[in-house]
Amino acid sequence: MGYAAARGGLQAIEAAEKLVARERILGQSSWLDTDQIIEKLRLAVDRVMSEGGLWDEQLAASALRQAEGDPIEAAHLLRSYRSTLPRIAYSTPIDADDMVVLRRIVPAFRNPPGPQLLGRTTDYTGRLLHTEDDDTQRTNAEKMAAYIQENVTNFPDNDDDKNHDRSSRSPRRLLELLRDLDSVVDRRRSDDPEPFDITRHPARPPASRSARLATMARAETGALVNVWYRNILGPDGYLHEITLGEVRHGRLPVRMLHPLTGDEITVSFVRVTEVEAIEDLNGIDEDRGRFDVGYGLCFGHNEKKAIAMANLDIACERDQGRSFLEQSILLTTDGLDASGFLEHLKLPHYVTFRSMMERKVAIRQHQEASKNLESK
Repeated sequence: MGYAAARGGLQAIEAAEKLVARERILGQSSWLDTDQIIEKLRLAVDRVMSEGGLWDEQLAASALRQAEGDPIEAAHLLRSYRSTLPRIAYSTPIDADDMVVLRRIVPAFRNPPGPQLLGRTTDYTGRLLHTEDDDTQRTNAEKMAAYIQENVTNFPDNDDDKNHDRSSRSPRRLLELLRDLDSVVDRRRSDDPEPFDITRHPARPPASRSARLATMARAETGALVNVWYRNILGPDGYLHEITLGEVRHGRLPVRMLHPLTGDEITVSFVRVTEVEAIEDLNGIDEDRGRFDVGYGLCFGHNEKKAIAMANLDIACERDQGRSFLEQSILLTTDGLDASGFLEHLKLPHYVTFRSMMERKVAIRQHQEASKNLESK
């Protein structure tokens, strides 16, 4: 009887999996190609790569399609796949100044060193839903492209750096200017500690700065934004003066040592978002004559995550372990951990619930017995 029930349960599980695959693959609409997902849903693909900890647009698009658009499930698929890959080489450390900038804004300065490059953004447009049909939207886009080509010179019609000179693609940082003015606390270290590898060791408080940054870079975007928002406006007493020094999105080279020559070679490029956040120091034991600067960097174009990272980097430094902020960042922002615990609640808990019911019945029986004794 038990075997038959187990066999029936296994058949039900297999049928459920086949039902998902059938509806995804054999639906009424045309098959969704990974190139379409990469091109049309680029921010979703970037988010999956960031939270999955693996840069591969094709794999991320495939995972997003398999997960039916669920970014956490897609990140889970991507991270599971990454765990099966061998480590055949290690890249050399990359200087973020080697980034080829595609977008760069400096909210803190009107005229910063180097140009403001808006790039691809909807920050300055109304959030209006386009209800026109696909053909109308395509026609309007083609008209706009033709107008720009005819009337606008040196327009950056794509992300290719041929549209800008090298100086505009690698502008001087605002942070360098603030350092020249002796206006920021310098938290740079003279030593070069090995970065904490969160893929091999769990990060637990108290943690190094590299462990915190690595954890946030792979954290679920919504969870990280929530922790940041609670830290800024929540009941824990924090109220920070927040200014973004610089927001960048661009391509970083991936370099490694050639196995034969030993020379450093560029093997690929990854797109990243980088943020430097400025915060006013006003604590009793802080240097009130200077600012502090927090840092955030993550895969893809994900400014929400990078901004939250940069501000939480400063918050952890200022907190110095007095609250549970670092613990919240390290232990509660990973989407796979949180969703895994939540999803397991849907699995059978018959024995657990039966035990709870038996305890409730026993308690009620004891209470009834006590009342009967008192009444006598």
